Parts: sequence; structure tokens; C-alpha cells
Amino acid sequence: MTSQPDESDIEMVVHRFYERVRADEVLGPLFNDAIGDWPLHLDKLCAFWSSVMLTTGRYKGQPVPAHRKHADRIDPAMFDRWLALWAQTTSELLERPAARAMQEKANRIAESLKLALFFKLPSVIHEPAAPANGHDRLATQGA
Repeated sequence: MTSQPDESDIEMVVHRFYERVRADEVLGPLFNDAIGDWPLHLDKLCAFWSSVMLTTGRYKGQPVPAHRKHADRIDPAMFDRWLALWAQTTSELLERPAARAMQEKANRIAESLKLALFFKLPSVIHEPAAPANGHDRLATQGA
């Protein structure tokens, strides 16, 4: 049993998975509106997963900015649905070790994207600085 998918496995998984995504009642509208050229996008996704799983370096895109363009339509629960479809597809099409490897990578990628899209550091509340020389404090005390 192999613990890594090969290029043909990746292509098979990506194509079958995105068939499911496009038909999904929640994910489908978002993806179908966002993607104008599905064959080109599937090629890009195969290159992405080849780079992730096989370190081929084929993918040259930037996933965070690509997803940020659609952030107003994405909610965190969509990632759970995406991951469930991914797990279903990889489990059906790959041997268990390769499926697990792709699922683990997908989970890390989803977490990274969620952080990039939804995590906001709280604003720092700045208190007024105390006067450096203390004269203002003394002046108000004597008034």
C-alpha cells in the first residue's frame, strides 16, 4: 500500500471531488459563480495538489488572495462541508494511507484559509500617555 497518491490519483480525486462540489446545494452556487473556466481551474487544482502532496512545485498561484475575493460569501461552516466531501471522495478512490495523507493536508489547508479569511486580531486600545514631565498633573492638583 502506498502512503502517497500519484499524479493520476490526484487528477482522479480532484475531478471527482469538484463534480460533487459543483452539485452540492451549499458549495455549488459559490464555486459555480466564482469559476469561469472549469477545465482551466481543474488543471490549476491538480497542480496545487501535486505540489502539496508530491512537492512538484507545479502550482504557482496564491490561494489566499483567490479566496479573499469571495470572503463575503464564505462562512466557516462551508469548510466543514468541503472537508466532508473531500474525505468521502478520497476514501472512495484511494487506498487508506493515501486517502489519510490527503485528508490531513486538506485539514491543514482549511485551517490556514480560515485563519487568513476570518481571524482578526482585536484592536489595541491605547490609553492616553501620561505627561512625560509630570507638570500637567501638578498643575491640575493645585487648581
